[in-house]
Amino acid sequence: MRASKDIQTLLDIMAALRTPVTGCPWDLEQTFATIAPYTIEEAYEVADAIERDDLLDLKDELGDLLLQVVFHARMAEENGIFAFGDVVEAISTKMIRRHPHVFGDDDADTPGAVKRNWEDIKAEEKAERHAARGSEEVPSLLDDVPLALPALQRAVKLQKRAARVGFDWDDAGQVFGKVREEVEEVAEALESGDTAATTDEIGDLLFAVANLARHAGIDPEAALRGTNDKFRRRFAHIETSAAKAGEALADVPLEQMEVWWVEAKDAEKS
Repeated sequence: MRASKDIQTLLDIMAALRTPVTGCPWDLEQTFATIAPYTIEEAYEVADAIERDDLLDLKDELGDLLLQVVFHARMAEENGIFAFGDVVEAISTKMIRRHPHVFGDDDADTPGAVKRNWEDIKAEEKAERHAARGSEEVPSLLDDVPLALPALQRAVKLQKRAARVGFDWDDAGQVFGKVREEVEEVAEALESGDTAATTDEIGDLLFAVANLARHAGIDPEAALRGTNDKFRRRFAHIETSAAKAGEALADVPLEQMEVWWVEAKDAEKS
């Protein structure tokens, strides 16, 4: 089978990989649940390529992410649920419906207006799905915030949803006050020695910090990624400095490590 730019070639490749007896043993044993972590990982690798501004790598990573869609669609087709074509039809229908200012007669001449229309239509779709399932439970505004999101990102999404109906702080200053309050509660929990309480309070603190970032217009996930990279760079300087001094890192006193850490910090500033 030759490579091709046609999506059908990729669909045929996945079908061959999933064909009993002649297919790939690894691919054949996979399920939606076992593939899901790879789907999340590939989405992160797409984001990573964008953050590194590596467009050549982005092409490859988008292909890997597309493979995940094809993989899930193939397993669904084998179970008689839906096929890849149904996925394409569903997203095409959704995009047309959610852009009435492009494909219909509605007006939305600013990004803010487009976003409001999008959210209103999304809410209508959610209510329709709820009714179609015949559920008697009252649908929650927070129901479809994915559990698989990174915790900080999910916290922000939950906060944004609640803010739509007015459940929110008025400004960042009030949120900062909440962060200080949570820090005090973490200190009290630590002093008590209660691990469960400390876990709970640290969770509250992280949630409050995510809320503060949201009010400041900052993505907390991106902010923490930046800090992680900064820590990695500065710690690498400590490792390099220890090697140059001919010392094993584990034998270097903490005070000396802190000196090298400040060196790395000052070098970045300059």
